[in-house]
Amino acid sequence: MSFKLIHNDKNSKARLGELKTAHGKVQTPVFMPVGTQATVKALTPQMLNESGAEIILGNAYHLYLRPGTELIKAAGGLHKFMSWDKPILTDSGGYQVFSLAILRKINDEGVHFQSHIDGSKHFIGPKECLEIQKDLGSDICMILDECAAYPCEHDYARVAMERTLKWAQISREQQLSPSQMMFGIVQGSTYEDLRQECAEKLVAMDFDGYAVGGVSVGEPAELIYKIVAHTLPFLPENKPRYIMGMGTPEDILESIGHGADMFDCIIPTRYGRTANAFTMKGKLNLRNAQYTEDLTPVDDTCDCYTCKNFTRAYIRHLFYAHEMLGPTLLSLHNIHFYINLIKNARQAIQEDRFLKFKAKFLSQSK
Repeated sequence: MSFKLIHNDKNSKARLGELKTAHGKVQTPVFMPVGTQATVKALTPQMLNESGAEIILGNAYHLYLRPGTELIKAAGGLHKFMSWDKPILTDSGGYQVFSLAILRKINDEGVHFQSHIDGSKHFIGPKECLEIQKDLGSDICMILDECAAYPCEHDYARVAMERTLKWAQISREQQLSPSQMMFGIVQGSTYEDLRQECAEKLVAMDFDGYAVGGVSVGEPAELIYKIVAHTLPFLPENKPRYIMGMGTPEDILESIGHGADMFDCIIPTRYGRTANAFTMKGKLNLRNAQYTEDLTPVDDTCDCYTCKNFTRAYIRHLFYAHEMLGPTLLSLHNIHFYINLIKNARQAIQEDRFLKFKAKFLSQSK
């Protein structure tokens, strides 16, 4: 497992890389469709493959609670359980513990919490978090971190950041499978001094890659960009840089320009399930009456299965008829749109024209 930097755009901090994992190579920048519970909602693995997905994300918290890691391990690991033979990154579940658990108590040892599913009591610490992911057999494992809510006071942000660092040190001492990588997570809320301190101390621990966590949790876009731009320079150039939970196409392109490599977000499939589609000319809500008799594709510049075979009118009909095919077709289109956007961004970086590419997209999609 390794990461290789291939090219830096001459006019920005955007970069091309190649991440080698046990289940294949990933070209970066890359978007990872979110398969929280061992499935990318509404889509089959074959659909994801045909869309060009190189790596997907699963969630340790959800899979630990249901169906349980013993079953997944008995099935041969998460790849075999969900029939996906390309790389998988598993999120530690730290954010889900803090946001979904019915009751939780956080201390330096970990988190005691009650399941949001049935109220059962559980404990996950940094060791347990990695044991779960070891059983899942994911290619990239994220350490347990404490994600401070936004907004929060500097004092609490420091407590959460220092706890994240303590858990990171414990995590670094754990043994994963030789085929697995471990990423550290930079916390510090919106405070630049905390972000810098956290990043520098994590880098000293020498993780396989680094993530910027605790963004896209309610901050305005300008503040998110400021945090990303401030934090990334403290991370090593020879390791992958992952912005967690990011975001809209505009957010992703902005972060690529600051030197980020990896992204995940539920937006493409969540929007797809609510009749919203991304296009090169901006978002469409196909529930709107103006599309009732619109016999054009969702996006006439797109070559996905949805756009090559179906019209806006047909998809609108599916949503009003409450047919499952509607969310599937738009989720497929949105995932393809995200993956194709980043594929085109990679080409632009290779040709040292990323800033022009970004500017053209932003001007068209307003």
